[in-house]
Amino acid sequence: MNILIVGKGKMGQLIDAKAKALGLTSFGCCDVLDPSLLQQKKEDIDVILDFSHPDNLMWILKEIEGTSIALVEGTTGLQEEQLEALKAASKNNPIFYATNYSYGIALFHKLLKEVVPLLKDSFDIEIVETHHNQKVDAPSGTALSLLESIDPDHEFEHIFGRQGNVGARKKEIGIHALRGGTIAGIHEVDFFGEDEVLEIKHTATSRQIFVNGAIKAALFIANKPNGLYSMDDLLKGELHGRS
Repeated sequence: MNILIVGKGKMGQLIDAKAKALGLTSFGCCDVLDPSLLQQKKEDIDVILDFSHPDNLMWILKEIEGTSIALVEGTTGLQEEQLEALKAASKNNPIFYATNYSYGIALFHKLLKEVVPLLKDSFDIEIVETHHNQKVDAPSGTALSLLESIDPDHEFEHIFGRQGNVGARKKEIGIHALRGGTIAGIHEVDFFGEDEVLEIKHTATSRQIFVNGAIKAALFIANKPNGLYSMDDLLKGELHGRS
């Protein structure tokens, strides 16, 4: 499998190193400011992995238009029009999109879908996420996706931090972002009931778990039919492969 990586930051470099260690052919890293690799190798690329900046997305989608190249998209902070562009592109290319490529987070979503219907009417719900001091977007894309799993029908008011005389709690979910140090990522959902608290927490100790997930996604989506795929599809594929 031949891959190309968009983004020259830490994630891009780690994906490049992991791919080569596994014996995959990686053409290296590029971006919209240095597009030559993509343009030169377009006929040979099987999968593009993008873990860079939202500004690269529309350029990538334009470049793969009319090709059979698959895209593994992991950039967070995408705007609604960019998400719609991804969906539209999936009609003509295989697209894998996730805000977090950790297996643990994928299972986190599954747990929430089981637990929330049992607790949402009698427990207060809060989300807290923590990341390193270089992360630019807040709250994290993962926190927002957890919020979507908790409240898919938007029954609750979403409160992003609290300040001042906010009054008694209403039918709401609080979302809080902490930044500091070199933390790869911590996501926690707290359910506060009468005289009891349930916490579901995931801690990433390095970016390598996201790298491993990205490579698994690339291997999964190669040669797949056009469509929009997710970590849920990857988990189902892994379970089916073991059965």
